[in-house]
Amino acid sequence: MDTIQRTNYLEYLNKFRDTKIIKVITGVRRCGKSVLMQQYAEKLKSSGVDARRIITINFEDYDYHQLREPQALYDYVKRHLSQGQMNYVFLDEIQHVTNYADVVDALFIKENVDIYITGSNAYMLSSEIATLLSGRYVELRLLPFSLKEYAQARNDEPSIDRLYADYITYSSFPYVASIMHDTQVVNDYLRGIYSTIVLKDVVQRNRIGDTMMLESVMAFVADNIGNTLSTKKIADTMTSAGRRIDVKTVEKYLTALGESCIVYPVKRYDVKGHSLLKTLEKYYLVDVALRNMLLGTRGIDYGRVLENVVFLELMRRYPNVYIGKVGNMEVDFVSTDGTYTHYFQVCASMREEATRNRELKVLQAIDDNFPKTVLTLDPDPTTYYNGIKQQNALEWLTQAIPPVSD
Repeated sequence: MDTIQRTNYLEYLNKFRDTKIIKVITGVRRCGKSVLMQQYAEKLKSSGVDARRIITINFEDYDYHQLREPQALYDYVKRHLSQGQMNYVFLDEIQHVTNYADVVDALFIKENVDIYITGSNAYMLSSEIATLLSGRYVELRLLPFSLKEYAQARNDEPSIDRLYADYITYSSFPYVASIMHDTQVVNDYLRGIYSTIVLKDVVQRNRIGDTMMLESVMAFVADNIGNTLSTKKIADTMTSAGRRIDVKTVEKYLTALGESCIVYPVKRYDVKGHSLLKTLEKYYLVDVALRNMLLGTRGIDYGRVLENVVFLELMRRYPNVYIGKVGNMEVDFVSTDGTYTHYFQVCASMREEATRNRELKVLQAIDDNFPKTVLTLDPDPTTYYNGIKQQNALEWLTQAIPPVSD
């Protein structure tokens, strides 16, 4: 169930409590933004804040439909403010409010108003938020459940291997933890999320006429998680398969899918030159179970799926995650907060000597002193190879993590 305390995110919000900064919570549909907002409101109450100083409005609730008009919203909030004390204003799914930034700005300049807003990424893009709320906000990127959160949400206590198998099979979306006893219900739920995001949000917002082509691009990306891709490669591959598409259209579709947060593009980083590269990004899905839904049960590539899961976990732990280029070799992930960096290789198993040598070689070629780790599914104790750590990925995924970085 999705009522577990998402402690890491709550701590992040609490760090900015009572500051003159708008807190913006974004993320893919159904990842738990509204629940997180409710949890933080309850946290405020438990710390002694009078409920009358907490104003919560969900604009998808028809009871508040009239407040989608900006003047009506402003008047309502102003009328409910407690004078001389800090007020906490939670505006959920604010994209439904006409010219919402004007209202947020008007409330922002008032004394003793601490503002928290959520919105669907299909309508509240980071670039748009930056323009509308320039210099006055922080953005918290919310993801579906981590493996650790998923374990907490389960009503049973399976082995770690069983837990991970269910996690990648049934989905990390919070609600799935409470319905996973019925595979058909889970599949229908995931199909509903996918259809809403891709066929409604992406198609309508970007005025895409060829829905089947968009879905083909989405399926291609899902089939190639962990592979470096170019728009030309995608266009050429699909055209050769009888689905003619040009490079600009592919680029438009990938941008739209990324904006909806169903797909995450990851840039390459030159480790030696300390610079971002402009070509050959990789793409990962917000939930690996969507891959099974899109591609069918033709067999799971456990290495690629693990790489996708690790990428999402790194997104939770670090503000910046890149693919690393080391000469003509590649390190799976370079994770950094600007001052601290950690390098990661990911593979299903490193027991074969050839695989072990390959995974270690690229990390050995990096000559700085930042930590280097290889994550595998091998149920082996943690081992070190000249300072390079090999650790069981499931152990790493379920360990305690630091608060979300800025």
